[in-house]
Amino acid sequence: MPLHDILLIALYAFVGAAATGLAGAAALRLLRRRSLTTSIAVVATVGVVAMLAGTLAVAWAMFLSPHDLSVVTLVAAMAAAVSLATALVLGRWVVARSRELADAARSFGDGGDFAAPDAPATAELEELSRELAATSAKLAASRERERALETSRRELVAWISHDLRTPLAGLRAMAEALEDGVAADPDRYLRQMRTDVERLNDMVGDLFELSRIHAGALPLAPARMSLYDLVSDALAGADPLAREHGVRLVGEQVEPVPVEVDGKEMSRVLGNLLVNAIRRTPADGTVAVAAHRSPEGVVVSVSDACGGIPEEDLPRVFDTGWRGTHARTPPAGAGLGLAIVRGIVEAHAGRATVSNIPGGCRFEVTLPNAAASTAAP
Repeated sequence: MPLHDILLIALYAFVGAAATGLAGAAALRLLRRRSLTTSIAVVATVGVVAMLAGTLAVAWAMFLSPHDLSVVTLVAAMAAAVSLATALVLGRWVVARSRELADAARSFGDGGDFAAPDAPATAELEELSRELAATSAKLAASRERERALETSRRELVAWISHDLRTPLAGLRAMAEALEDGVAADPDRYLRQMRTDVERLNDMVGDLFELSRIHAGALPLAPARMSLYDLVSDALAGADPLAREHGVRLVGEQVEPVPVEVDGKEMSRVLGNLLVNAIRRTPADGTVAVAAHRSPEGVVVSVSDACGGIPEEDLPRVFDTGWRGTHARTPPAGAGLGLAIVRGIVEAHAGRATVSNIPGGCRFEVTLPNAAASTAAP
C-alpha cells in the first residue's frame, strides 16, 4: 500500500477516534459526581466506540468494502459488549470495597477503633486503609490523653478548692476574732495570718506558672552556668526546712559539669524536688542529691526515704494535681510542684523521671549537654 494511503487512513482513523475521545471526556466531566462504576463504563465504551468511529471514518473515505465494514462493525459490537460487562463488574467491585472502607472509617470517626475490611482491595484502597488505621491509632491516643487531662483538671479544681477554703476560713475566723477583740494572743494570730497569706500566694504563683507552661508561654533566658553552683544554692535554700523536719541533706556526688539553662527556673525545679523529698522523708532520714554527665546528657537526681511509690502511681507522679497518699495534709500543697518540674524541664528540651529505690524513690532530671567542655565549680 502506498505511503500516501497509509497516512490518509491514519488521519481519518485519528479524527474519528479523537471525536469520540472528546465526547467521552465531556461525558466524564458531566458524570464526575456519579458512581465510579459509571465512569469505568464510560471509559470502556469510549475505547470501543473510538475504534469503531475510526473504522467508520475510514470506510466513509471508501477504503473498506461493505463486507469488510460489516465484519469490523460486528467485531467492535462484540468487543463493546464484553468491555462494558467487564467494566460494570469491576466498577461494582471497587464501589463495594470503597463502601466497606467508608463504613469502617465511620466507626472510628464516631469514637471507635478502625478495623480494616477483610475483603481484598486495590493497592490504592489498601494504602488508604493503612493510613486510616494509623490515624485511628493517633486519635485513640489523643482521646486517651484528653481523658487523662480532663480527669487531672477535675482533680486539680477539687483539690485547689479544698486547699483554698481551709486557709481562707482560718483567715476569716482570725480576722473576726481580732476585730471583736476576743483574740487571746493577737501577735500569734497575726503571725498565723501572714503564714496563711504566704501559703495562698505560693499556690496562686504555682497556678500562674503552670498556666504559662501549659500555654507554651514560659519565658526562658538560658545561660551557661555550673551545675555545681545550682545544686549548692538549692541545698542552701532547702536546709532550713530539712532542719525543721530533722532530715539530713547530702550533696557530695555533684560533678562540676556545665549546663545551658535558665538559672531561675532550674533553681525552682531543684527547690521543688528537694522540698517534696524533705516533706516525704521521715525524721532522721536522708535526702541525697547527685549530678553527673551521661551519654544522654547531664543527669541530676534527688533521692529520698519516703518508702517508695506504688507502682501503679508512678506514671501519674508528674500529673497536675497528683499528691500521693498525703494529699490532704497541708504541707503537701496543691499537687502542682512536680507538674511544674516536668513542664520546666521539658521546656529546656530535657525530661523528668521517677523510679523506686530501696527505702524510697529517686527523681531524675536529664538536661542536654552544654556546648563546651568543663566548668569550674
